[in-house]
Amino acid sequence: MKLTRKSDVAAKAEAKPLGMSRRQFMKTAGIATGGIAAASMLGTGMIRRAEAKTVSVPHNAPIEIKRTVCSACAVGCGLYAEVQNGVWTGHEPAFDHPFNAGGHCAKGAALRYHTHSDKRVKYPMKLEGGKWKKLSWEQAVSEIGDKMLKIREESGSDSVYFMGSAKFSNEAAYMYRKLAAMWGTNNVDHSARICHSTTVAGVANTWGYGAQTNSFNDIRNAKNIFLIGANPAEAHPVAMQHILTAKERGATITVADPRFSRTAAHAHVHLPLRPGTDIPLVYGLMWHIFENGWEDKEFIRQRVFGIEKIREEVKRWTPDEVENVTGVSKEAVYKAAKHMAEHKPGTVIWCMGGTQHTVGNANTRIYSILQLILGNMGIQGGGTNIFRGHDNVQGATDMGLLFDNLPGYYGVTTGAWQHWSRVWDLPFDQVKARFDAKQYLGRDPMTTPGIPCSRWHDGVLEDKAKLAQKDNLRLAFFWGQSVNTETRQMEVRDALDKLETVVVVDPYPTIAGVLHRRTDGVYLLPAATVFEGEGSVNNSGRSAQWRQQVVEPMFDSKRDMEIMYLLAKHVGIADVWTKNIEVKNNRPVPESVMREYARGMRSIGYTGWSPERIKAHTMNWGDFSNETLEAAGGVNKGETYGLPWPCWGLPEQKHPGTQILYRTGMNVNQGGGNFRARFGVEYQGESLLADGSFSKDADIQDGYPEFSADMLKQLGWWDELTEDEKKLAEGRTWSTDLGGGIVRVALAHNMVPYGNAKARCRVWTFPDEIPTHREPLYTARRDLIAKYPTHDDMQVHRLPTLFKTIQDKVVADNLDKKYPLIMTSGRLVEYEGGGEESRSNPWLAELQQEMFVEINPADAADRGIRNGDTVWLEGAEGGRIRIKAMVTPRVNPGVTFMPYHFAGVMHGEDLQYPESGGISTKPYVVGESANTALTYGYDPVTQMQETKVSLCQIAKA
Repeated sequence: MKLTRKSDVAAKAEAKPLGMSRRQFMKTAGIATGGIAAASMLGTGMIRRAEAKTVSVPHNAPIEIKRTVCSACAVGCGLYAEVQNGVWTGHEPAFDHPFNAGGHCAKGAALRYHTHSDKRVKYPMKLEGGKWKKLSWEQAVSEIGDKMLKIREESGSDSVYFMGSAKFSNEAAYMYRKLAAMWGTNNVDHSARICHSTTVAGVANTWGYGAQTNSFNDIRNAKNIFLIGANPAEAHPVAMQHILTAKERGATITVADPRFSRTAAHAHVHLPLRPGTDIPLVYGLMWHIFENGWEDKEFIRQRVFGIEKIREEVKRWTPDEVENVTGVSKEAVYKAAKHMAEHKPGTVIWCMGGTQHTVGNANTRIYSILQLILGNMGIQGGGTNIFRGHDNVQGATDMGLLFDNLPGYYGVTTGAWQHWSRVWDLPFDQVKARFDAKQYLGRDPMTTPGIPCSRWHDGVLEDKAKLAQKDNLRLAFFWGQSVNTETRQMEVRDALDKLETVVVVDPYPTIAGVLHRRTDGVYLLPAATVFEGEGSVNNSGRSAQWRQQVVEPMFDSKRDMEIMYLLAKHVGIADVWTKNIEVKNNRPVPESVMREYARGMRSIGYTGWSPERIKAHTMNWGDFSNETLEAAGGVNKGETYGLPWPCWGLPEQKHPGTQILYRTGMNVNQGGGNFRARFGVEYQGESLLADGSFSKDADIQDGYPEFSADMLKQLGWWDELTEDEKKLAEGRTWSTDLGGGIVRVALAHNMVPYGNAKARCRVWTFPDEIPTHREPLYTARRDLIAKYPTHDDMQVHRLPTLFKTIQDKVVADNLDKKYPLIMTSGRLVEYEGGGEESRSNPWLAELQQEMFVEINPADAADRGIRNGDTVWLEGAEGGRIRIKAMVTPRVNPGVTFMPYHFAGVMHGEDLQYPESGGISTKPYVVGESANTALTYGYDPVTQMQETKVSLCQIAKA
């Protein structure tokens, strides 16, 4: 039955839960009668209503409104979903939402189709004898669970790999990490490894926390915006609205990007750097800042450690040398530096263009140091706004869904495991007994980071004598993350072939289910989409939202935590996994899960969260200002939307959340703070504590170490604890005291529990103490290798990692001559991530139907290539892809660009997708993966893959 109704969504909802609808806004603003020319400003894609066209729903069925959050990037846009008789029939962006204020992008407009796409896996399936066989859930769980137990007995728990998802709710992400812990392995990870792991490492080791410091909305207050390795006009379209608002208010914009992107089109200055030269470019900016005395000297004196080493390095990067290495003109670098100095406050924005490098950790550190030099930290309009790429990649990272962390960034040290064992109410020895007790290559599996998702295939293919674990990987879960997002696709395919068992848990089969060349041992388990369950998610700005369930799971799909519970039950760990967590209908209750992790994640201040508080924000999002994110009235008066962490104390204490990290101008009880004292109190005889700088009203008006039981005793504040609090606090610090007394006393004295220190420019525990330019492994400038060589080969956690060996081979085999074009990759506005979900959406697939490479007209002419020609692109390790050529001056001569959302074709041949429910699961659009051509290269701290600079050659097909 075709729906023809035109009724208001808002009119069908209860008055309070629903805010201003699109039509109400248009009526009020006079848009419908031509009162203002807003249609052209917002764009038709932003104001067009998403509506079902052919859905069998009774004409007069009542409309139920659900509040949900877009599942694309991590801006956190709010939407109103209409449901009739259990069917999602339409939705529109919320004009009263504090983040998007009615903004929408193509992906947001198409969300409804994700739930009922014909391309979904509709029931459990198994590849057997070359044919796909339908299974019951009981049989699938039983077979997979039995294989897990067999592998554990023969090879140990580390031979099972748990790849997780940035699409998990916070609760599911936490429980998945806990599932791996109860199984006894650190071989668990998710897509943050290949998007912002270098951010977390670099930023956390500069000033304390590895997250975005301000918010999307606060960008409106910036007077200068420096975007490097970021293209929000396509990757984060609604965030771009905040940037353009700042520009309308007078902000200058500088964009550093090898391409003249859609974002660069809005810039006052474009810096077209050679890929892989972020560090020389930023040192070039600093050269002018120091040369002209534009640095914030008092801020540096009070709040920055190690600036002398940076000054010494900056002297090497003269304007001539910066131009030589980066390719950016001296005039453009000077102009950008002058803008930054004269227009304050300024913010720096970066994305994967800066992080996905072998020097990714150093890139994120130098961006941060630039802000320290300019004094742009801890203020409105300043900070580092680090845009995340999946709806809950921030939350999943917070939850410790990483190979080197437990929830709350506690690491995998013995002390961290002891803390979480107390949270879980389990004896530490019982948890430890789940892990392999033997050391491998001098490493203890329980306290050694696992294998990263960027290199799980090396865990399968590498000689096990070189692995710091008992045996190779034999079974892998690919849960909500596809494998075409990884470089070295030929090795990925080999690893899929070699694994004994491949388990894909996803609404779609993903490339993990079809890239292989096997006839047996692949399971497809249909997970429900994010709209078929509920739970909390965190946007890039650390704000949490509660996503209401829109519809029941479709087909025979199950929610993530139910599938986890069934597997945990079969392998005998369900009781310890869910101890003290409520379980209903084989599913841990999200609210119960939140209460547990909030109690344990003291290190980043989750203790002030509760399901009730987060839901109250979501159900009243219209009370929060789009300008300040604060509620001027209502039940959440004075609070910041989403309670961005740290949210100190207990929920009933009503801490408002911390919108801007390290802001000394506010009391900690109102969201203020300072840099974190997590690196000790001195280094080489120099104090690491702040000098005369402190958060507003602090009783100690100077630097101080992190709070601990011993510190309270030294200050004479120990007796301010209750007797019960003393018992729990004895021998603990603020981050391990489950009683919360240490934090309570610190807040009572208006002091930040984590101490008050200087940010540091020197990180003595990293391979490079200060950011150091190292030529990419696959460089087109062999003349720079001797001056700026890469690292020596090294063992990183469980895997040998090559650096010099690769770079030497490039020169010895003349690969830079055979493959003279620089290759980089990035996003399109139409698709997201590996693209399996968005390319299976006909509304999005219609917008971009071909995989392509951007090539400069000069390079195209040299090769006889015309726009639209089919070409072969070959990477320097032999990966070949058959794609279309887009001839465009957006890229400079010698540089090429490809989007990374495509898959389904390998070396020119279509992959075979299974049928499910009699319908092919093949996406509407398939294409070669850019990562088939991309090559080896990993950051030495995080194992981030190198996707932004390699070499290739292109020829007409």
